[in-house]
Amino acid sequence: MTHPSTGLGLKPQHYDEALACPADGLWFEVHPENYMVEGGPRLAWLDAIRRDKPLSLHGVGLSLAADAAPDSGHLARLRTLAERYDPFVMSEHLAWSQRGDVYHPDLLPFPRSRRMLDRVCDNVGRAQDVLGRRLLIENPSHYLALRGHEMSEPEFLTEMVARTGCGLLIDINNVHVSASNLKTSAAAYLDAVPAEAIGEIHLAGHAPDPEWGGDLLIDSHDAPVSDSVWSLYERTIARIGPRPTLIERDDNIPAFAELMGERDRAEAILRSTVEERAVA
Repeated sequence: MTHPSTGLGLKPQHYDEALACPADGLWFEVHPENYMVEGGPRLAWLDAIRRDKPLSLHGVGLSLAADAAPDSGHLARLRTLAERYDPFVMSEHLAWSQRGDVYHPDLLPFPRSRRMLDRVCDNVGRAQDVLGRRLLIENPSHYLALRGHEMSEPEFLTEMVARTGCGLLIDINNVHVSASNLKTSAAAYLDAVPAEAIGEIHLAGHAPDPEWGGDLLIDSHDAPVSDSVWSLYERTIARIGPRPTLIERDDNIPAFAELMGERDRAEAILRSTVEERAVA
């Protein structure tokens, strides 16, 4: 890519259209856990996409905030996949999903204490050492206020970056959802995150909780990006400059053309910012 551009999550139902799409700068993101196999149609499919398009590996299984080091077998398989596809970005979540032999199908929160900062930094460092690559760590969505926080999330992220050399994947929908649920300021959060650490941005949709309505927003990834999130995105790009941006949709998957419409909107914002900065 000659400049930061916009990608889509790669979905099986869009394989043919993704492979044939001629859009300049288009890239695709996959969850590596779906491709940690030794062969077969999934890897053949990804091989074909990778011949023409850049890839991003966005992990969901390292459980970086768990009370144990990341699974060594998982890391080995992830490294093998990265060596095969040479992603331009690798990322993971600031969350935990495993304790001992128990695995939870969710990305779970934790108190932002100094002790947890030490643990997360140790796990991020271990993962990066094995992978031989810098990871971008994604901010979580929050639904309830937890006890035990000793620092704000931007402070936690800033210290994590300084101690590990990792970067940040800022999911602006997560910021909006969390701020709405916890009655805080999404704009203040985004202003406090160190611009130089942000290596990628995610944009996604959300939905009101079926029982609580708009008082509780769910990071559902099943709807178009909302106007509120688009506004925060434009504001953020104006502050930090263009960054690779992903349109996420994981449920109620629409036609490829509809996702490309959202992709084009983000791409226009990025290109406009590039042009404005070139003139300035």
